[in-house]
Amino acid sequence: MSSLHPIRVAPERREDGMKLQHAFAQRRTLIVEGCDGVRRDGLLSRLADRHGFAVTRASPDLPHLDPVRPYRELLQHEGSLAVDAGLVGELVYGPLRRGHSRVTWIQAFDFAEAVAERDGLFVHVTAPAAVLEDRLAARGAGAADLAEIDAALTGFDQAFRTLAQHAPVVTVDEEPPTDPDAGPDAEPGPGETPVTLETASFARRLPRIRSPVRRYAGNR
Repeated sequence: MSSLHPIRVAPERREDGMKLQHAFAQRRTLIVEGCDGVRRDGLLSRLADRHGFAVTRASPDLPHLDPVRPYRELLQHEGSLAVDAGLVGELVYGPLRRGHSRVTWIQAFDFAEAVAERDGLFVHVTAPAAVLEDRLAARGAGAADLAEIDAALTGFDQAFRTLAQHAPVVTVDEEPPTDPDAGPDAEPGPGETPVTLETASFARRLPRIRSPVRRYAGNR
């Protein structure tokens, strides 16, 4: 089975995969996020298989009045928990695509502090812009979606730098496919069994409220 790739901890510091695995083993809560097109299933599979994390995928449906409540409720899980999340994605893509986020920075800071209190950290999974562009194009993404990749990557970097003031953040370089001839949507290689994630459906869709989140790019 392949080891995890090098990581960036706070953007200046680099450690090897063994230290990353050790860091994960010492945590009870991992909030895993990344830009659209970034693969996270391989990492989540390893967290479940090697470290015994219960893995779940957060629903994009957020309550109108308290959009972070479902994420706080997830933290009530008794064991080790890894969440394929979208909270940081809302902070980034909300302003990019709608001009506002359903989640405010104050709400995000409160949640980050709750993650830290539960002996947790955020895991920022990354991939090069060119890889994401090829991958999303192969999936039929439109020109507008491809044009926002650079802004989204910048937005995630800035968002995680800000959240790092309230909870630990680890940046993980996405692993390449095991097969060098594999296409952009290739399945994980040997030893990288995909994990089937149970989606936690938190709330029905309701009207969205405006959130004072910095815009990373002009509205479309």
